[in-house]
Amino acid sequence: MSNKILIVGGVAGGASVAARVRRLDEHAEVIVFERGPYPSFSNCALPNFLSREVPESQELVLMDPETFKTQYNIEVRVYNEVIKVLPEEKRVIVKDLLTEEEYEETYDKLALSPGANAIMPKSIVGIDGQNVFSLKNVPDVEAIDSYITKHEANDIVVVGGGFIGLEVMENLKKFGKNLTLVEASNQIMGPLDYDMVQTLNKEIMDNGVNLILNDGVKEIHKDKVILASGKEIKSDVVVMAIGVYPETTLARDCGIELGETGAIKVNHNYQTNYPDIYAVGDVIETHNFITGRKQKLALAGPAQRQARAAADHMYGRTNYNKGVVGSSIIRVFEMNAASTGLNEKACQQEGLDYRFAYVIPGDKVGLMPDVNPLFFKLVFEYPSGRILGAQAIGRGNVDKRVDIIAALIQMNATLEDLKEMEFCYAPYFSTAKDVTNHAALVGLNILNEEFKQVPVTKVRELVENKEFIVDVIEEDEYEQSHLINSVNIPLSQLRDRLDEIPKDKPVYLHCRSSQRSYNAARALQANGFDNVYNIQGSYLGICSYEYFEDKVTGRKPIVTDYNFE
Repeated sequence: MSNKILIVGGVAGGASVAARVRRLDEHAEVIVFERGPYPSFSNCALPNFLSREVPESQELVLMDPETFKTQYNIEVRVYNEVIKVLPEEKRVIVKDLLTEEEYEETYDKLALSPGANAIMPKSIVGIDGQNVFSLKNVPDVEAIDSYITKHEANDIVVVGGGFIGLEVMENLKKFGKNLTLVEASNQIMGPLDYDMVQTLNKEIMDNGVNLILNDGVKEIHKDKVILASGKEIKSDVVVMAIGVYPETTLARDCGIELGETGAIKVNHNYQTNYPDIYAVGDVIETHNFITGRKQKLALAGPAQRQARAAADHMYGRTNYNKGVVGSSIIRVFEMNAASTGLNEKACQQEGLDYRFAYVIPGDKVGLMPDVNPLFFKLVFEYPSGRILGAQAIGRGNVDKRVDIIAALIQMNATLEDLKEMEFCYAPYFSTAKDVTNHAALVGLNILNEEFKQVPVTKVRELVENKEFIVDVIEEDEYEQSHLINSVNIPLSQLRDRLDEIPKDKPVYLHCRSSQRSYNAARALQANGFDNVYNIQGSYLGICSYEYFEDKVTGRKPIVTDYNFE
């Protein structure tokens, strides 16, 4: 007898389960239930329709029911919602949303992939207004676009500084709208550390977006949004993007066990507490590869791997589930930002002893056209040197650098391993010593305590306390812009001006990218100075950081000029 496999939900998880089952079993009866109109669409590309980077909304649809049937012999029933699961009887009750009729189906194996729901807090006055939207699927993005067009909306507020919020913000700004981005916490993009994310803040503000942090939405009206602070923002449309929660109603009602995060608890084969019921995607609880802690992770890549693993196990193939590291990337106008593994915040929450290396080399050889700084932060365990995470921001290929680190994390690699990694090189693509190699070398210096450093986030405090800061850039660079109260002693003159540098108090060394200042630190150490500290991140990082601080908070600038491109 052939197997009968039922799948609740499509897109990355459910559609992938169905396709893998068909490859393993040509004769299985496979039925996918999708309560919406589209069983397979590009979830991650939804915001790109708003700017017309994706010209037509229907281009977001990857496969329709007819294609599933003709190419894979998979039956897809759209506008059909599974409303009840009877595990003991191995039956489901389905409702046809067009006819309102209910019917039953039996199964041998059942896979749940209902996804997640957008968080829409009822505490916000006006959250149910016609001008308030969330974004989960193709009908959602069509509704946003249609409302903007019909009402000639121009002022738009996006609430939430995560992936969806930033992507909606960027695409609507490119479409010529006035954008305000509101984030209740003190930073956008939680996977990044506070110091790194400042470069994105600057990019957002440079593109004319009104960025508001540390303030939440209290009320939504037809023509304005009122924040918790009392500030009012002109608004025709509000897009809520403050996060999602797993759609566990169906599972909870039939006795499927939920985990400590509130998502469905599964084993390493993605089985629930009912062995013939599997779950994958945004609805499940997985575990972190590094810490072992349970977590939720709404990403398409892990969902597809989970789907393949679940289908394999239906046919007797056991899986080795190593967990997730949370690799992700986003484009914000001309900047790309990627991250993987643990950031500083996560290390602190886990009580891990860690250090980090922060370097800003060029993304290719400086002689090449379009060379740009690449902001790269490598987090590692102390004293083992085990690699824990990385963050990269720049106009170039930040993804390939972070992908390197993601692979090494899953091999429990150390700084020594990364130091010896060999990568492709040509002047147009990278530098001979790749940024990841560079960060490993800096990390080893820090691990071995070969020099002392302070992070970019301490620079304002140093300037305001009138600490002794030596800027080792050349005189013409210093005239263009520098830290207030800093002393200019170029690296090229340093050895002839040692008598100008005190030995009885801390000396902080500074340059554009922390490389020349590092060389200055080593030279001074060799000349008997044990009181020197290299400022990590240096000028480029400081300008991004202070640009935002000054523009938004009104604090007194500590840099003479922000024109540092």
